[in-house]
Amino acid sequence: MIPVNISVIIPTYNRASIIERALESVLLQSSQAQEIIVVDDASTDNTAEILEKYSGKIRITTNLENRGVSFSRNAGIQAAMNEWIAFLDSDDQWESEKLEKQKQFHADHPELMISQCDEIWIRNGVRVNPMDKHAKRGGWIFEACVPICIVSPSAVIIHKQIFKHIGLFDVNFLACEDYDLWLRIAPHYEIGLLADKLVTRFGGHEDQLSRKYWGMDRFRITAMEKHVASEMDAAWKKTLLEELEFKCGVVAAGAKKRNKLETATLYFEKQQSFQKILNSGKR
Repeated sequence: MIPVNISVIIPTYNRASIIERALESVLLQSSQAQEIIVVDDASTDNTAEILEKYSGKIRITTNLENRGVSFSRNAGIQAAMNEWIAFLDSDDQWESEKLEKQKQFHADHPELMISQCDEIWIRNGVRVNPMDKHAKRGGWIFEACVPICIVSPSAVIIHKQIFKHIGLFDVNFLACEDYDLWLRIAPHYEIGLLADKLVTRFGGHEDQLSRKYWGMDRFRITAMEKHVASEMDAAWKKTLLEELEFKCGVVAAGAKKRNKLETATLYFEKQQSFQKILNSGKR
């Protein structure tokens, strides 16, 4: 059996009140990670004091200034000593068998270089059921990744070779940076799926990026535009263009409602350009 040695990367910023929950869920794994890296993104609360309690059990990297989650994850990837990477957002937690089951999954499927597990959602302290569109998928899932993000960092383990091929997280994204990454990975790599719910994701808190920025589809559009000129399966390209046309319309309408007329015009023009491509049949 080929060993699956894992470096866990936990980016955090001003989450002293909950970072221990995430850390404990890693330290209590039935199959231990070979390395735990916490990247403190220049927190101004007492995060550093909390992390110091775990000295000897974790590696701590501190950014000199607040650079965002993509920069922090990338710093962790570059510092990692193992070939496999597992991410855990500091507001999430793992079930105790998460790493054990994913290690075994990849030992049984050595051809796969990335997998995700299913997850439990908690919103404002209450468990909620994800809608069907959020259902986790496995296999060649590019088309399923286009409308909405169906992979989450806390559920993934991924081989470093993928980053060497497609690049790291794009630090230019203020949000939806994970959507961009999965959209770059999915055309090239089959994604394994464990049906077990091995992650608990907590939502509803004030510092979530989805609550910080309006028009999250703006970031998804930017991610999709990277692929317009790419050679890919015709059905995949059609799905991509149709979703671009739709999301540009949504953002244009939202910008107009907010009296952001310049932005509305920009996305209306984008929508028209993708309509023309679709209508011409030249994809």
